[in-house]
Amino acid sequence: MKELNFQADLLPLKDKLFRLAWRITLDRAEAEDIVQDTLIRVWTQREEWSAINNPEAYCLTICRNMALDRSQSAVASNLSIDAQQDVPVASFVEVVQQRERLQLVREQMDRLPEIQRTIMELRDMQGHNYQEIADMLHLSESQVKVYLHRARQKVKSQVEKIENYGL
Repeated sequence: MKELNFQADLLPLKDKLFRLAWRITLDRAEAEDIVQDTLIRVWTQREEWSAINNPEAYCLTICRNMALDRSQSAVASNLSIDAQQDVPVASFVEVVQQRERLQLVREQMDRLPEIQRTIMELRDMQGHNYQEIADMLHLSESQVKVYLHRARQKVKSQVEKIENYGL
């Protein structure tokens, strides 16, 4: 393994750490504190860096655990999903419908269990692969796939139920 440089290898992870902490705590100031504490903890354990295979997963795991420890809310909400469009929208009605659907998806994601919500965030919003998520959350790759499948199915069925029946 290559030798880690704090400024070059670990400090650039602060934005990802912040998004994860903010996602769990729902508090910007608390998330900033968690990121700072995570980086301090990683720095104080610099003698052990040679044993770290994946520095990003290591930092994200520490951040996640700190955020969960500090989290005061059992139900955390998601960071907003940006409605970025490559195709121009034809009408105001379509724009309103898309925004309502995104809001509905956000609300349904908020209702997921913490582990499913975290996995969905890491995979679908941050783009991590299954193995990275498994390493971060100390799960097997197949468990990650099962949790992700169940989370997506739950969100999809609830959104369809609400859209079809207005419940």
